[in-house]
Amino acid sequence: MIEYAASLIFGYLCGSIPFGILLTRLAGAGDLRTVGSGNIGATNVLRTGRKALAGATLAGDMLKGTVAVVVIGYLWGRQPALYAALGAFLGHLFPVWLGFKGGKGVATYIGLLLGLALWAALAAFCLIWLAIAALFRYSSLAALIASAATPLILLWSGRVPEAKLFLLLTALIWLMHRANVARLISGTESKIGHAAVTSDGSVE
Repeated sequence: MIEYAASLIFGYLCGSIPFGILLTRLAGAGDLRTVGSGNIGATNVLRTGRKALAGATLAGDMLKGTVAVVVIGYLWGRQPALYAALGAFLGHLFPVWLGFKGGKGVATYIGLLLGLALWAALAAFCLIWLAIAALFRYSSLAALIASAATPLILLWSGRVPEAKLFLLLTALIWLMHRANVARLISGTESKIGHAAVTSDGSVE
């Protein structure tokens, strides 16, 4: 139980590192929370006009999940690594340093797949995302459908514990994207390359 608790805490601390905020401040781009939607993820960093900075944020948000599960997996094995994965995801969504207001989790979700060496699921996620994004031009819709397919792919491949974990993570992704879902239903969601305007007048 100590190993599981330590794994969850270690994962949370890794996941709660706000790369978007740290990198934009270091680059002199100000407080990311005052830009666009105020989200701390790579998509909002891109709205600063700094593509390299957005790429670095995407990499950081992915790799913090990867590092969490790889380190714990090396120390204590696969089962504790799943707890580290959950901790990292929760850390990104609800970082204590930012008043529990974090990102939406897609990059960290991908990083966790990478860290758990689920290559088939990772490839499937990316292929589904690319296909939906190319067809409909909605980044959020692509992420939602790709994440929904991931637990099914894991279950089909016989990875039941991982399938259960990613089913929970997928539910959290959908929860964090509830505003996007509402805009998709109403037809007001922004397409890739365009900005959306939220109900309070801010750009997202």
